[in-house]
Amino acid sequence: GVPPWDKVRPDLFPQAFETTLAERAADYRKIADNPAKPTFANTIVPMQLAGKRYGQVMTLFGVMTGNMNTPAYQKLDREWSPKFSAASDAITFDKPLFARIQAIYAARNSSGLNAQQVRLVTRIYDSYVRQGAKLTDAQKTQLSQYNQQLATAFSTFGEKLLADESTAIAVGDEAQLAGLPDSVKAVAKAAATERKLPGFAIVNTRSAVDPVLTYATDRALREKVWRAFVNRGDNGDANDTNATIAQIVKLRADRAHLLGFKTHADWRMQDTMAKTPAAAMDLMMRVWPAAKARVAEEVADMQKVAGTSLTIEPWDYRFYQEKVRKARYDLDQAQLKPYFELGNIIQGSLYAANRLYGLNFKEITGTVPVFEPNMRVWSVTDKTGKDVGLFYRDDFARTGKRSGAWANTYRGQRG
Repeated sequence: GVPPWDKVRPDLFPQAFETTLAERAADYRKIADNPAKPTFANTIVPMQLAGKRYGQVMTLFGVMTGNMNTPAYQKLDREWSPKFSAASDAITFDKPLFARIQAIYAARNSSGLNAQQVRLVTRIYDSYVRQGAKLTDAQKTQLSQYNQQLATAFSTFGEKLLADESTAIAVGDEAQLAGLPDSVKAVAKAAATERKLPGFAIVNTRSAVDPVLTYATDRALREKVWRAFVNRGDNGDANDTNATIAQIVKLRADRAHLLGFKTHADWRMQDTMAKTPAAAMDLMMRVWPAAKARVAEEVADMQKVAGTSLTIEPWDYRFYQEKVRKARYDLDQAQLKPYFELGNIIQGSLYAANRLYGLNFKEITGTVPVFEPNMRVWSVTDKTGKDVGLFYRDDFARTGKRSGAWANTYRGQRG
C-alpha cells in the first residue's frame, strides 16, 4: 500500500519504533543463531531483508522531521537518535553474526559467488570492520557511547540550525525591496503573513535569500540578509552551534582514534574513491589556483560596473554578477523565469525520465494520502505498462521544512 501520511502523528512513533526495532533485532538474531554453515543464501540474503518495517517507519519519520519538523518531532528526534545508534551498534558488534560474515568473506573467491555477490559480501564485511566489529568488548562499549553522543549532537545541531533558518528579516517599507521581481515580493509577503508581521519578511533560507542578493538595489538590505544567512548558528544565543560543533569534532576524533585512524577524515575517506584526505586535498589544490583566478576576474568585472563608489563585498557579488551578465550577454534572468515556471520544470523532468528510462507518469493527486495539501503525486509505469511506483513532489518552502533539495525512498527495489 501507499504510505499512510494522513494517519502519521508524532505520538504514534514511540510504539512504532519499539515494535520495529524489536522485529529487526529478532531478524538478525535468527541469522546469527542459524546452526547451518554460513552461506550467502542463509546469511547475506536475509540480512538484506531484515528490518523491513523498521526501514519503512524510519522513512516516515525522516520525511516528517525534514518536512514538518514541529517541536513534537524535534523532541522525538532528540530522544530516539541515540537509541537508534545503540540498536545499530548492537547488530554491528554481534560476534556470532560477524563470525558468519567473516567466514563468507574469507571464502568469497572459492564458494561459487558471482561478481555482484562478491562485491556485496566485501562491502558488508568492510563496513562492519570500519564500524568496529573487530574491537574488544571494552572498545565496543566506548565506541557505542561515542556514537550515541554523536547522534544526540547531530540532532541538536540540526534543531538549532532549523531554528535560525526559521527566523526572518522584517521589511516594513516596500521601497526597500526595489529591484525584486513581483514573484519574490509575493513570497516575502506570504512569509510575513504567516508570521503575523506587517509588510514583508525575508526568511533565512537560501531560496529566500538568493533572490534578494541578486536583485535588491538596497545595499544595506543585501548586507543585512547576507549576514543573517552566513551567521546561522553563530550568534551567541540559544541557537548557537559552536559548542555543539566542538563536541562533534572531539567525538569524531576520539572515535577515529579508537578505530585505529589518525583523524576522522582518514576514517571517513577510507570508503571513498579518493581513499585518503591527502588525495582529496591534492585534487582540490590542483583546482584551487584556477578557481581563485577566475573569481578574481569576475570580481574585477563587477568592480568596473560598480565604479569607485564602493568595493565589492560578499553581499554585492550576486547583484553585480547579474549586472555583468546583462551588460555582456544581454541576458536577464528575470526574463528567462517564465520559461522555467515550476509546472514547466516538472513536465520537463517527467519528459526526460520518459525519454531516458521509458517511464510514464500519470498524475493522481487527490487520490492518495499526503502530509501537506500542496503535494502532487504521480503513478509511474514502465514502457510495458507495469506499475513501478508512486512519485511524490513537495516543492514549496515553509516553516519546519529544512532548506535544500533532497529525496527519500519509502519502498525500494527490495520491497
